[in-house]
Amino acid sequence: MTSPPPVRRRPGAHRYDGKTGLPPAPIHRMRVTALVPAHDEAGQIAESIASLRAQTRPPDRLVVIADNCTDATAAIARSLGAEVFETSGNAHKKAGALNQVLDRLLGFLGPFDVVLVLDADSALDPGFVQAGLEWLAGGRYAAVGGTFTGKDGGGLVGAFQRNEYVRYARDVRRLKGKALVLTGTATMFRALTLQLVVRARNEGRLPGAAHVYDVRVLTEDNELTLAILHLGLRILAPKECTLTTEVMPTWRDLFRQRLRWKRGALENLTDYGWTKVTREYWGRQLLSLVGVIVVFVYLATIVWSFAVAGGLRMHPLWAAITVIFAVERVVTVRARGPAQMLLAGLLVVEMVFDVFLQIVQAKAFWEAAWRRERKW
Repeated sequence: MTSPPPVRRRPGAHRYDGKTGLPPAPIHRMRVTALVPAHDEAGQIAESIASLRAQTRPPDRLVVIADNCTDATAAIARSLGAEVFETSGNAHKKAGALNQVLDRLLGFLGPFDVVLVLDADSALDPGFVQAGLEWLAGGRYAAVGGTFTGKDGGGLVGAFQRNEYVRYARDVRRLKGKALVLTGTATMFRALTLQLVVRARNEGRLPGAAHVYDVRVLTEDNELTLAILHLGLRILAPKECTLTTEVMPTWRDLFRQRLRWKRGALENLTDYGWTKVTREYWGRQLLSLVGVIVVFVYLATIVWSFAVAGGLRMHPLWAAITVIFAVERVVTVRARGPAQMLLAGLLVVEMVFDVFLQIVQAKAFWEAAWRRERKW
């Protein structure tokens, strides 16, 4: 096992209490440590490393965390000049792998340090790190996440995901960077933020054991977001922090991914309960439940129309909803060009993906309600 070499302990690293927000940090003194958790990512790790090397402001340190790898991930990373940490006995996937490094690293980081976590199947756009530092330097934000587009591939299911990601990025931009979740694909944290999370978990003020990531949960990035917000700190997804990430290649893979995301989000909220922070999140879950009901009532109306009326005879209310849905689908993918706008305008095509997501959401509600065993 190869461990990251020790870093000289910075004065005052353990005296900061976070009660008055994060202190400003001179941007020229900020030091960035990039952590890239990777499980059998030999096909993509080179692209991720290259994207870090190509930053207008590259990280000062790059550590690839090879987690239970059975392929050449570690060898490729070393050949490209990255430090490599190989996990030992990790049974907690990405969260456990990151904890093994952060447990060793955080005690040596000071008030001007930043930790960037980048998924090994993702690649940063060149200005990501510089923009992130500029937003973090003032002390107003404890962490900044990215918005992402989808890599090529996956056929129709891949195209649906790329459209979905474009819509998500558009929504975040329109909200001036307000994001509900610090994306797991790429996020930059002030080291002080992560130290405060560990301290709060140790003191029982946050759920989970005294590590950065709670290994009990299905969606560790969502849970860490809630932890940071419950400490009274702020997060942002700046429009300048962009990247590309892998899309799920099959419907089956996508179903498993989204079920984990949606059920994990529900269970994170259950762990935190009803708080000032979670009220908005619970409200969105209620809207999702309403959305599930509306979609299935809509489909039932169409089936009834064909079965009983012998053709499509839609109530004016549903007709209006159909038009609004179609227009929204087209307008929100303008960034991807005319071809994707035309595809989005074919309502029956987009409806397939929307119904798919509603089925996943319904299953997540069902499993959470019946407390089925959590599976990553």
